[in-house]
Amino acid sequence: MTKGTSSFGKRHNKTHVLCRRCDNWGEKAKRRKTTGSGRMRTLKLVARKFKNGFQSGAPSGARGAKATASS
Repeated sequence: MTKGTSSFGKRHNKTHVLCRRCDNWGEKAKRRKTTGSGRMRTLKLVARKFKNGFQSGAPSGARGAKATASS
């Protein structure tokens, strides 16, 4: 289906937009809610994991060298 007849013309264009003064009216709200304004439980670890190539599992010798040597 089309969006009306061709006689609609400019009626599909936005004729009212925010003025210069109101352009960034939500700037402070974005700042309050953006990434980094909270705890970032997971995201703050991602940079470190990325640097190490997202390794998984415990590092070698993590359980202690003594545990393997004494048994």
